[in-house]
Amino acid sequence: MAYWIHKLNESDSRLHKEDVIKQAYEMATLDNESCKKFLTFVHRAYNPYMAFNLRQVPEIAEATGRENPWDDFASLLDLLVGRDLTGNAARDAVETLAQRFDSDEWNNFARNVIRKDLRCGISDKTFNKVVKKSEYEIPIFGCQLATNSEGRPEMSGVKRLEPKLDGVRVLMRVWGNGMSICYSRNGKIFENFSTIQRQVEKVYHKLVAIAGDRSLKYGFWLDGEVTGQSFQDLMRQARRKENVDADDSVFNIFDIIPDEDFNIRGYWNVQLHKRIDLLEKLRPVLDDCDNIELLTHIKVDLDTAEGQNQLKRYANDMVNAGFEGIMIKDLNAPYECKRNTFWMKWKPTHTYDLKVIALEEGTGRNKGRLGALVCNGIDDGKHITVNVGSGFSDEDRDMLWADHVEMDCVVGKTAEVLCDAITQNQDGTYSLRFPRFIRFRDDK
Repeated sequence: MAYWIHKLNESDSRLHKEDVIKQAYEMATLDNESCKKFLTFVHRAYNPYMAFNLRQVPEIAEATGRENPWDDFASLLDLLVGRDLTGNAARDAVETLAQRFDSDEWNNFARNVIRKDLRCGISDKTFNKVVKKSEYEIPIFGCQLATNSEGRPEMSGVKRLEPKLDGVRVLMRVWGNGMSICYSRNGKIFENFSTIQRQVEKVYHKLVAIAGDRSLKYGFWLDGEVTGQSFQDLMRQARRKENVDADDSVFNIFDIIPDEDFNIRGYWNVQLHKRIDLLEKLRPVLDDCDNIELLTHIKVDLDTAEGQNQLKRYANDMVNAGFEGIMIKDLNAPYECKRNTFWMKWKPTHTYDLKVIALEEGTGRNKGRLGALVCNGIDDGKHITVNVGSGFSDEDRDMLWADHVEMDCVVGKTAEVLCDAITQNQDGTYSLRFPRFIRFRDDK
C-alpha cells in the first residue's frame, strides 16, 4: 500500500497523480487484490461520513518482515466508524495492530488512513475524476444551503423567519448508539465542541423516545449554528488543536434529519413545518442542556402587505440586535443537501471608501497580475486595514497590475469596498469581512 503513496509523491503534478491512481484502478479492475484494498482504504480516508475518532495515532519504529494484516485493519476501521471501539479501548486496539505491520506500511499509509490525511497531495476531486461511478467513488459532503433573497420570485407565501447568526455552521451526526461527531458545512470534522456533543449524547435516549419517529432510532443529524462571544474567538477555537476553550459556545439548532436521508440520499421529503414540530417535541429535553438552544423564529405571509411589513420590521430588529441579517425559509419545502431557494438569506451590506496603500501580486492563475489591493482608512474612529482580493475581472487584474508596474498610478487612489461587516483584530485595528472591490472613487 505504501508503494502507491510513494509513487504519488514522486511529483506534485496533478496529471502525474491522476496517472498513478489510474494505474491502481486499472489493476483493480483486473482483480488485483492489493490494488482493490488500496483504493478501498483511500475511499475510507477521504469519505467525510467515515470518522475514526482518534486524535493520536502512533508511529512505529523501523520494522520489516511483518505480516501486514490488511483484512484485520479493515475490520478495525469498521469498529472505529461504528463507535464500537472508543476511548482507551480504541487506542489500545490501534497500538496493538500497529505492531503487526512493517513500519513503512503503517507509518506511511495505515496510520494516515486513520488520521484521514494520506499526505500525498491528492483531493477527493482528483481521486473521483479517475474512479467516477465505481464502488471507490468518494461521496461529496453536502447540506442545505441558502441563496440570496434579492429579486427572487420565491419571496412569496408563508415563510419562517429566523435571525442569521454570526457563528459557525455545524452539523452534528448522532449515531444509533448515541455517540456523536460535529462537521463543518464542507464535511471537515470539528474536534473542539465536545461539551455540546456530551450534552446531546447524555439525552440521546430521551430524544429518541419523545420523538416517537422510527427513522431517528437509527441515527440523525442536527443542523445548526454554533455561536460564541465573538466570531473571531469562535473561529480560533473551532480550528485550534490544543488549549481549546469552547465551553461557552452555544449550538443553535434549526433542523433535524434522519441519518440515512442525510448521508445516503441527501434529501428528506418531510416539510420544514413538520421538522420544526419534531424539534419542538424535543424542546423539553434540549432546554435542560446548558449549551443547546432551539432557534427562535416568526411566521409571516409574504402574499399580504402586513406580512411584507413584518419581514421589514423583523429584519431591522435583528440587525439592530447584532445579528448578521435574517433567514427566510419555505415551511412546505423538504431538506435537500444543496443550494436552492428553500432557504434564502437577507443581510445588509456596508461600503467603505479606503485608500490603496499597496498592491500584491497574485499566485497560481493570477501570477504576474493583481492579487489584491491593500487598503486602509478611518471610518467612525475605526482604523481599517484590509486586503481586497475579489470583485475584479481578469481584465481588471491585468490592467491594474500593468498600471502599477509601469506608471505607479494605483497607489493613492480611493477604492469603494463592499463588505458584510467590520471586524476587530486582536491588535485593536479593524478589518472587513468578505471585502469586494466595487470601483475607484475618482471624486475622492
